[in-house]
Amino acid sequence: MAPGGFVDWRGNTINKEVHGGVRAAWFLYVLTVVSNVAIIPNLLNLVTYLHGTMHMGVSGSATTTTNVFGATSGFALIGAFLSDSYITCSRTMLLFGPFMFLGYGLLALQAYLPSLHPPPCNIETELNNCKEVHGWNATLLYTAFAFGDGFILVCLPSLGADQFHHEDPSESRQRSSFFNWYTFGISSGGFVGLIFIVWLENYKGWDIGLGVCAILILLGLLVVAAGLPFYRNQVPEGSPLTRILQVLVVAFRNRKLELPEKLEEAHESCTGTRTCSVDALSQTDTLKFLDKACINHGKNGDWSVCSVAKGEDTKIVLRVLPLFISSMISYISNVILFTFTVQQGGMTNTRLGKIHVSPATLFIIPTTFQLIMLAVYDQFIVPFLRRRTGYVGGVTHLQRIGIGFASMLLASVIAAIVEKKRKEAVVQMSLFWLAPQFFLLGVADVTSFTGLLEFFNSEAPRGMKSIATALFWCELGLASLMATLLVEIVNSATRHRHHGGWLEGTTLNSSHLDLFYWVVAVLGLLGFFNYLYWAKKYVYQHNPHIVETSADQDPL
Repeated sequence: MAPGGFVDWRGNTINKEVHGGVRAAWFLYVLTVVSNVAIIPNLLNLVTYLHGTMHMGVSGSATTTTNVFGATSGFALIGAFLSDSYITCSRTMLLFGPFMFLGYGLLALQAYLPSLHPPPCNIETELNNCKEVHGWNATLLYTAFAFGDGFILVCLPSLGADQFHHEDPSESRQRSSFFNWYTFGISSGGFVGLIFIVWLENYKGWDIGLGVCAILILLGLLVVAAGLPFYRNQVPEGSPLTRILQVLVVAFRNRKLELPEKLEEAHESCTGTRTCSVDALSQTDTLKFLDKACINHGKNGDWSVCSVAKGEDTKIVLRVLPLFISSMISYISNVILFTFTVQQGGMTNTRLGKIHVSPATLFIIPTTFQLIMLAVYDQFIVPFLRRRTGYVGGVTHLQRIGIGFASMLLASVIAAIVEKKRKEAVVQMSLFWLAPQFFLLGVADVTSFTGLLEFFNSEAPRGMKSIATALFWCELGLASLMATLLVEIVNSATRHRHHGGWLEGTTLNSSHLDLFYWVVAVLGLLGFFNYLYWAKKYVYQHNPHIVETSADQDPL
């Protein structure tokens, strides 16, 4: 039997034997890998490009990089809204994906033509003679960035998850594995890009490196287009934001009405493609005031009485919000550790034999850990835990995320100890001293990154899968902004008359990164306990067990 609510690319009912499954997911894996060969190295090497080629100041290049990530999150929300409300994920990718190709093409063209970028100069020694990009050239630069990667980032995991139905035991296990292999694809692409693309941009020219990225994006989009006849496409159900607003408005209007003792007395009106049942309302006893939106007091219309399904969808969104906020706070330490660990690496002996490792390439270390751990986790650890716990993913989503946050906390403590030892060392410390914190950052990404992505996608209402994925990327963006704010607060609090703040030294040797790491560790501990509180209270929309179990079992 074909899963309800899905159609093929022509809008016809799907055939389970033809549409969806691992075969359809393989087309998406290809785009995941090739797109991240371009996205990850350019995001990590962007400051170098803006500072060295476009002659932006240190602050300006860092701010622009942050703004690019913010713009990507913004476009992700737009793409998610369109795919959930009006067009499918596959059509959204094929409609807006070419703009991503065009963006990299414009960046390559600007790097190639001398008239489109400032004249070459050494910004470190000829600061007064270097002209920063401005005018039309600056507009071209920002326009190329504006096309962003958000549409691809948000639609890929949502469309991939749709290829596996959560109510089918076999497909449910494959769906859990999809998110592991999707993250593996991101790490694989990043690994190749950090070696190949960074080498091209640093030694062969930014025009060649960015041009290769554009070609890779085009090839990935062609592969996704070839898989169009095999995809299961979620039927758009109109604006989910409107449905949530309707429930809130109607519930507020009915706030003085008495809720019927039997929930079945609440009238329900279902239209369109959505299937509803009053039994769904009896499954959740939280946020009971929203049940009043389902009371029919003689008026018809979406703004007068809401279906039970609408009320339940709104409850799901409100229940997830505390976990969204607590996870964002906990993720701040991950952003800080990634940023400063690479700077720490730049102060160590980075020679591996005759090979000199560049700062951007240092990200290969945690990426390598991620690749190994993701393969081991999906092929060995998950099947073992699945037999022991009965959970589809071996552990629940929230348990997996919690393991990641605990790893971040431990990494902060180790980073503080290693940084203190580095500053006290007489001989330059080897890069391998950073291996433990790089390893723990890899553990955090394998668990918390994949866990959060799968949690938001699986718990979101059926018509909000893409928006849930977009919120995940926005969470990472907001964590980055909060990390920047934390740095500013610590610098302001530790700044004295003639002494700068802990992180305002000219180098790490004249800064107090070790003390800052302890602040991050304390913040991580508080964030971890806050997360545990909300995770313990959360009740899953879909039972994470393979076989139905007792309802009074611990929801975490």
